[in-house]
Amino acid sequence: MFAVKERKTGNEIVVILIKAVVYAVLVYFRIYKPSLYDEHVFVHQLTSALFIFLGPSLTVSLLRLVIIFWYIKKHHLKSNIKDNFILGINRIESILNTVFFALAFIVFLGNDPKTFLTSITIVAAAIALTFKDYITNMINGLIIMFSDQLSLGDHIKVGEIEGKIIDITLINMILQNEDNDMVIIPNSVVFSSVIVNQSKQNIKKLSVEFQILLHYGYTPEYLESYLKKVMANYAAYIVVDGLSIKTIAINKDEAKFKVQVLLNKYDRQKEREIRRELNTAIMKLSEKANREESAEVSPARNGIN
Repeated sequence: MFAVKERKTGNEIVVILIKAVVYAVLVYFRIYKPSLYDEHVFVHQLTSALFIFLGPSLTVSLLRLVIIFWYIKKHHLKSNIKDNFILGINRIESILNTVFFALAFIVFLGNDPKTFLTSITIVAAAIALTFKDYITNMINGLIIMFSDQLSLGDHIKVGEIEGKIIDITLINMILQNEDNDMVIIPNSVVFSSVIVNQSKQNIKKLSVEFQILLHYGYTPEYLESYLKKVMANYAAYIVVDGLSIKTIAINKDEAKFKVQVLLNKYDRQKEREIRRELNTAIMKLSEKANREESAEVSPARNGIN
């Protein structure tokens, strides 16, 4: 991975050097104005467009490398790390390069950028209204990228969706859930939702809800004691006294409970094992109650016969 990152950095430097060489040639054309430059309008427009694009683009690329280098040194990060701040800088560079390219294209068509932008003010306002959601998503995406509340690799819960952040684009946040599915959430939804960031906590909460018929007679104390025995094999991964039972609702025929387990740290594999063990134990408890109920009913029927 480190070798791949070093190679990528080397390629970026090569691209910057090529931009610098081409820009130097364009500066020469603008200063000395060779005959080819004056005789052919196409050459004049092309070099002017490249000059407008490459100058700012080269400056932004250099600033990006300097800022990223400073950020990595300041925070003592590995050079191959994926970080929100670096991701945000890369996105801003892409946006600025798109703006520079649009201005260069206007110049290539032979239009004055200031006059052109002034003449399409009304059209630009209409475009802004049309793409309002898109622009909002971009702004929200940049805010998320530069925030220290959410980071790549964090395990979060947005509404009913839970998963690990694997990428943040200008439009969406991409999560990987427990089934390894890629869940794409618009940045505006993320920005306006209540988010639980489980990776920022010292512990990880695991919850399982279930229902038990009232006539079985299981109390919260009994259920808690039973499940603690089941979880004895996972004691090393569970906080001391970190298993508890909560009564959510009591209806006419059944009670709804929630078992909550506090893990020492987030371990996806162990969490799945513990959740599976809890579900199995709860199902076995219901089967046991059914068997005992059947055993009580059968002798009574035999006595009647």
